[in-house]
Amino acid sequence: MNKYQNIVKQIHSSPFKLVIVSSGGGTNAISSLLQVPGASNTILESNIPYSKESMNEFLNTVPDKYCSLDTCLSMAANAYKKSTKIASKSKSKYLLGISITANLSTTYEKKGDHKFFIVVQSHDYTKYLECYLEKGARTREMEEELITGCVIYLLSESCGLKCDLPKISEKIIINQINAEKSWKKLFNDQVGYISNTKNTPELIFPGSFNPLHEGHIRMKELAEKKTGMHTTFEICARNADKPPLTFYEIKRTIDQFQNDESWMLTSAGRFSEKAAMFPNSVFIIGADTLMRVFDEKFYKSYKDMMNHIQRFNDHNINFLVFGRKVNKKFISLEKIKVPEIIEARCTGFEEAIFRDDISSTELRLTKN
Repeated sequence: MNKYQNIVKQIHSSPFKLVIVSSGGGTNAISSLLQVPGASNTILESNIPYSKESMNEFLNTVPDKYCSLDTCLSMAANAYKKSTKIASKSKSKYLLGISITANLSTTYEKKGDHKFFIVVQSHDYTKYLECYLEKGARTREMEEELITGCVIYLLSESCGLKCDLPKISEKIIINQINAEKSWKKLFNDQVGYISNTKNTPELIFPGSFNPLHEGHIRMKELAEKKTGMHTTFEICARNADKPPLTFYEIKRTIDQFQNDESWMLTSAGRFSEKAAMFPNSVFIIGADTLMRVFDEKFYKSYKDMMNHIQRFNDHNINFLVFGRKVNKKFISLEKIKVPEIIEARCTGFEEAIFRDDISSTELRLTKN
C-alpha cells in the first residue's frame, strides 16, 4: 500500500506537470508517483541517469561531484527546461523540474557521508532540501523511504497542498530563492541582458565565477590598467548546451561582487552572440577559453566556425588573453593558432606579468 496515495491523488488532480530525475537514490519516490492512478496528468517524463556516463550525458558536462547540491541544481534546471519543451502549451507557472541525488547505504561501507539533495525548479523560484544522515542508522530501504517522504512534501508544497515533512533526528535544511522580476524577463526573452549598472559594458569579463577568486580580480585589474576601461563581469544564465542557471546559483554568484563592481546576466552563450549584443567591446578571457572559440568541434563545420569568428570583425570586438594551465601545461596566446582574420584583435599578457594556476573548479573541490 502506498502510504502517500491520498496526497499523490491530490497532486495528480492539480494542474501541475513535471519532469523528475534521480540518481543514486530516489527511485522509490518516482514509483510512489507513478503507482497512483492519474500519474499521466502530472508526470511528463522521468529520468534515472544512474551511471556517471549517463549523468555526464544528461548534463552535457562532467560535474565536480555526482552527489552534491550543485549537481542536483543542474539536474533540476535541465528537468524544468525539458518540461517547458514537452508541455509547451501549458502555462509555465504550472511546470516543475524535480531532481534527487543521494549517497545511500549499499552492499559495502562507503567512505563518504550518507546524504541526499532534492531540488524543485519552477518559473519563479528554486527550492532545495539537503540532509546528511547518520551512517549505519538506517537500512537502504529506510533511507529511500525518507527521501520519498521529502520529495512528496516538497512537491505538495509546490502544488499548494499540505503534507507533513518526515521527522528525523538529523537536520533537514530547506531553502527557497525567489526570482527577481528582471531575472524572469531574461529567461522569458523579454530582454537580452540585465545589469546592476546603466552604463554600456565596454570591458567584459565572461565566466561562471563559481567561485570568484583572486586570479579573476588580478585579471580585472590588469585589463583595466591596460585599457583604461571599467570591467563588467558577465554571467551567462542560459547556455544552449548546458543546464540553465537556477535562481539559487544566480543569487550565489552575484552576491560575491562588491558594491563598486559591475555585473550582468545574459542569455548569450557563444562569443559570437556576445559580440552582436555588445559591439565595440573588449573581452577578458583565458587562453583555454580562446582555444575553445577556435575549436572546430564546437561548430557545424569549419566554414560555420569562420562565419562565427568573422563576427568579431563585424562588431569590432577585441580580446585580452591571459595564460592558463591546460592539461598541466601553461598555455599563453603565442602558443595558440589564431585565425589570421582576427589575429590583430588578440592581445596577450606574458607569463611574467600574469600567472595564476588556481581554478574555480579546484577551489570548489577543496571546499567540498
